[in-house]
Amino acid sequence: MTIELEEVISTLNDNIIELKGQYNNIIKENTELKDKLLTLTKQLNIKENENENIINNYESLKMAKTIAASSGDAHDAKIKINRLVREIDKCISLLNK
Repeated sequence: MTIELEEVISTLNDNIIELKGQYNNIIKENTELKDKLLTLTKQLNIKENENENIINNYESLKMAKTIAASSGDAHDAKIKINRLVREIDKCISLLNK
């Protein structure tokens, strides 16, 4: 029986060594995946900021185009802007009284 017991102990020892190796591999893989997740999260934040900037630029462009296109030509746009400036000046003068 001692030979059988030694075989069982040897087999158990081999299994423990194999499990330790698998455990270490999983720990290493987990660390790599966490690092990759962190990198991808940073990239996502950068892309979201870029997207927000692009949307803001688009909205500004759209607003400028609306002002220019709503009048049909540059002369009408200038007239509208001058009218808006006069209204603002009137408001300022009323506030100063």
